[in-house]
Amino acid sequence: MAERRLRLLVAAFGDPGHAFPAMGLGCELASRGHEVVIETWERWRGPVEDLGLRFAGAEEYVVFPPPAEGEGTAGPAEAARALRPLLEDLQPHVVVTDILTLAPALAAEVAGIPRATLIPHLYPVHEPGMPFFAVGVQPPRTPFGRVGWRMGQPVLETGLRRGRGEMNEQRERLGLPSLRRFHGGISASLALVGTFPQLEYPRSWLPGVEVTGPIEFELPFQDIEVPEGDDPLILVAPSTAQDRDGKMVRVALEALANEPVRVVATTNRVEPATRIEVPPNAVLVDWLSYSQMMPLASLVICHGGHGTVARALAAGVPVLASPAGGDMFENGARIDWAGVGLSVPGRLWSPAAGRWAVRRILGDSSFGARAGEIAAWAAENDGAARAADLVEELGLGGHSGGGT
Repeated sequence: MAERRLRLLVAAFGDPGHAFPAMGLGCELASRGHEVVIETWERWRGPVEDLGLRFAGAEEYVVFPPPAEGEGTAGPAEAARALRPLLEDLQPHVVVTDILTLAPALAAEVAGIPRATLIPHLYPVHEPGMPFFAVGVQPPRTPFGRVGWRMGQPVLETGLRRGRGEMNEQRERLGLPSLRRFHGGISASLALVGTFPQLEYPRSWLPGVEVTGPIEFELPFQDIEVPEGDDPLILVAPSTAQDRDGKMVRVALEALANEPVRVVATTNRVEPATRIEVPPNAVLVDWLSYSQMMPLASLVICHGGHGTVARALAAGVPVLASPAGGDMFENGARIDWAGVGLSVPGRLWSPAAGRWAVRRILGDSSFGARAGEIAAWAAENDGAARAADLVEELGLGGHSGGGT
């Protein structure tokens, strides 16, 4: 328990996969009596205020590549300056920033406020001898494989040096010293990695990096009707940011139309250009509650977004992923590696491939058993609570780092 009431700013990129974990952490901190302000996109003002939290609209700016000074387009440095009134008003003890949210992190450093980074997915910092993050490749099995990845590291560092240079340009505009380390947007004091340790490859952990477990949050939504019967229930939950024409749902429903399963699929309020045919053993809705559906499911089919994968595993449900972009390829590789499901590349996603993968997972109890082990860990390790503990320690001056 905190020894005093803290004032905290939690800032996040506006996509649900980033905003929701920030809101979950904010709720946990507020439940402990702290004053919390959530800074994110305007679309989340209503939900944040409905939670009883104070909302601040995030300044919109260009991150990659950052605009040159004098271009007339706001970049991270300009957005950081715009945050000065909020910081002067709130006088936060800690600023927690999402990994994609650079401006509040810079503003906190300028003001001398301790800051933490919330990483709502796998840890993206490269480990020498291991595959590059987001490539979606499992660890090498031999010393020769590790040597191969080490030989390719200069190529990776070329991009990292460019990113460091762009970061230091923004820091210079604010009078901050240049950084020599890569990944300067991640706090060296405290990085909260909101994933399951069972999905992280073996590595050396830097001081201050803490794997907390996923930080869950969802907007309330009414229960839906599920197909009647006792056959295994499969949830098809596509990404909210990918697949605008509904290929994942369309293919999954076709693949499972004649299988001894029940299917619930959602479009996530995306209206596909082509009508989706729904077989008798399935229902298609525009939105649903993971809290209702995950515990009922025997399998979750998704693109491999971290939030969906984490919710499924927390419920002990194996996952069939078909990555579409971003870090989904990495998540798919970790699903395979951890033995909690399978990953089918998007280019190969077809009714035949989907049907084969579903039969394989449902027919092999090891996938469900391994997912159940992660669920048991999650029941004993609340990600939001652990992250809040660490933020409190930082705010009270007691967190000195330490690997996980």
